[in-house]
Amino acid sequence: MKQKTHYVCQNCGQSATKWLGRCPGCESWNTLVEERMFDNDPQSARDMALELAGTRGALISGQHEWVDLDGQQGQSAPQRRLSTSIRELDRVLGGGLVPDSFVLLGGDPGIGKSTLLLQMARGLRERHADLRILYVSGEESVDQIRGRAHRLGVKSEGHIFLAAETQLERVFATVKELKPQLLMMDSLQTFSSGFLEAAPGSVSQVREVATRLMALAKSAGISVWLVGHVTKEGSIAGPKVVEHMVDTVLYFESEGGQAYRLLRAVKNRFGSSRELGVFEMDGEGLREVSNPSSLFLSERTEPLPGTAISAALEGTRPLLVELQALVAPTVLAVPRRTSVGMDTARVSLVAAILEKHMRVSLAEQDLFFNVAGGLKLSEPACDLAAAASIWSSFEERALPPDWVFIGELGLTGEVRRVSQVEVRLEEARKLGFATIVLPRSAMEKLGSAAKGLRLIPISQIRELPGLLKG
Repeated sequence: MKQKTHYVCQNCGQSATKWLGRCPGCESWNTLVEERMFDNDPQSARDMALELAGTRGALISGQHEWVDLDGQQGQSAPQRRLSTSIRELDRVLGGGLVPDSFVLLGGDPGIGKSTLLLQMARGLRERHADLRILYVSGEESVDQIRGRAHRLGVKSEGHIFLAAETQLERVFATVKELKPQLLMMDSLQTFSSGFLEAAPGSVSQVREVATRLMALAKSAGISVWLVGHVTKEGSIAGPKVVEHMVDTVLYFESEGGQAYRLLRAVKNRFGSSRELGVFEMDGEGLREVSNPSSLFLSERTEPLPGTAISAALEGTRPLLVELQALVAPTVLAVPRRTSVGMDTARVSLVAAILEKHMRVSLAEQDLFFNVAGGLKLSEPACDLAAAASIWSSFEERALPPDWVFIGELGLTGEVRRVSQVEVRLEEARKLGFATIVLPRSAMEKLGSAAKGLRLIPISQIRELPGLLKG
């Protein structure tokens, strides 16, 4: 058995034949580590997965190595999806689980990734009685997994199997024996291949494990879910090579001290990458939140200066969110601009527009901005609400509590129209908001979406104070 020695950067994954003090890829110092690989078979990374392709008759009946582009008899067959019985998860996945997909689920330790996988296994079993599922954990024992599964009400009935293993070759042998349609691997940093001498979690091991699991998913037609922990920098532990290998990347997020969880797709080859699923963690596991907007609105009983409501879109889902601003005199030479939940550069841009077109003097004022509930906003449709909240705090003038502000701001002070205004209006109506401030150009073709709502058009941001007098 021959050995190959190379040096791999533990930061970016760059490989070199000799040790270098500085990585030529990311230019980091002292990150190259010597790693040995056993080369008894040059195609070892795919062989075991291709060997499993012989079992595809039980997994995907009638599938060949090649297919006609138009499908059988010239008909285009729709992509098959399996419902997980969890509406929020199905929404983020784009309509359900694709049988031969490779999914990476990331999140902070203890946020509920394993709980989500077990509840997904329960939902799949309820909808698809003949589905076989294998859950492999490299961190917990079988008894620990079984205990959590029983608390969540997961029943196997001979179709859900558990394994505690860290060696990838043994996992593949188990897959060959059980022939599951769904494989869950928890988590990426604990698994290693015997073909490499590197430690588990190293760049080489992460790349090797991900490559062979991808070959397994595509060759044997098995849906593979891979769990990865999130680092302090907010990215999934391990190099970015993992994210470009997989079909879907999901992030499970939570704001400190909050009971709810946000499931966000940052990459999805089978659907939108802007969808958002909302869950709440309780004693019985993860519970779907039917009205997410209620999580991001405060429970204040009277209007207060510095707050404004906006309607944001996360994928196809409208969410009403509360934007909060605090303008206070500064003692510093350069005033502070701090933003949580919205890009600081965007908030500074809105502040500059207010200074230019509304003569709001913020040059000697600190500005603190926050999106209530810990939600992160990226679309410009919340610009008008952000400007309204900053102006309200500066003038110490409260905005009406039943007003919703929708619109994008241009540098010349104009309020520009945004997409899917009808969907945003419908969400505002459902939650009892009566007045909508929106761009004048968006007033056309609203139809029944405007029924029962008071619409106030606005063309320029300088018109904002006049709206409150009417």
